[in-house]
Amino acid sequence: MAKMTMVQALNLAMQQEMEKDDRVIIMGEDVAVDGGVFRVTDKLITQFGEERVIDTPLAESGIIGTAIGMAAYGLHPILEIQFSGFSYYIFHQLEAHASRLRHRSRGRFHVPLVVRAPYGGGVRALEHHSESREIYYAHTPGVKMVIPSGPRNARALLISAIRDPDPVVFFEPKALYRAFREEVPEEEEVMEIGVPQKVREGSDVTIISYGAMMPVTLEAVEELQESDQVDAEVFDLLTISPFDDTAIAESVQKTGRAVIVHEAPRSFGPAAEIIARLIEKSFYYLEAPIERVTGYDIVYPLFARENAYMPDVERVKQAVRKTLAV
Repeated sequence: MAKMTMVQALNLAMQQEMEKDDRVIIMGEDVAVDGGVFRVTDKLITQFGEERVIDTPLAESGIIGTAIGMAAYGLHPILEIQFSGFSYYIFHQLEAHASRLRHRSRGRFHVPLVVRAPYGGGVRALEHHSESREIYYAHTPGVKMVIPSGPRNARALLISAIRDPDPVVFFEPKALYRAFREEVPEEEEVMEIGVPQKVREGSDVTIISYGAMMPVTLEAVEELQESDQVDAEVFDLLTISPFDDTAIAESVQKTGRAVIVHEAPRSFGPAAEIIARLIEKSFYYLEAPIERVTGYDIVYPLFARENAYMPDVERVKQAVRKTLAV
């Protein structure tokens, strides 16, 4: 198996799906000639031509509106929004039309489109380039919200998203785009949307995270095992909505403790929903309050202060020690 960055793995997913299905097209600002702002669509125009890899005007609302019509009539458009902070311009049509058309038409029309967007901080970017606002889309019925954490699951989840009959918002942690390489099989590999992945067995505490926070979480877990002999069980959520909470509920019933880590703001964030589900299903098994390690309820700071905003290894370790001390 070849070792790839997340950028290369995402590019491979789109290339293979476009080879297999001529209904799959790519649309977005600078995705064709320049290969996208992060070069995720690099060289795809050379292989598939300008009718399938389309440079659009600088108009996110126009991109989504065009794609909804294309999807309703049989195509499978993949939209690239240059940064997730620019995706707010697509929200009205995503919520009012893409998410509702199957219900509105009683199943006559589907909207099989994917909205790809780099999200999150840690790369010293400017305003509207570093937010983690996945909960907006997770809270929208009819839309799936997916966030990979590494090259291999990014490739497998993007293939599943392209094949899904309903709209999928696919946030890519840009801090991990080229952070590390991972073995990615050349043959087709898919992952089911909505199913968390257990990435580490443990017995003392359950830790749940996703996206760019997974490497931070795993580093904290390794340090805790070495320094405190803590045996943590770790889950990668992968899909914010929908997600099957069975495995994480069973894990908390085993460990009696839980910590949730994400870089989105704390109030009303994904951790709040996860905690609610754990209370519903695992309350009588809990030995301590559930801890959250999150971003803060402020506008994302400019790069001079972003390290103070982002959850880090020490904050994760403190939360684990706090729940174990009860």
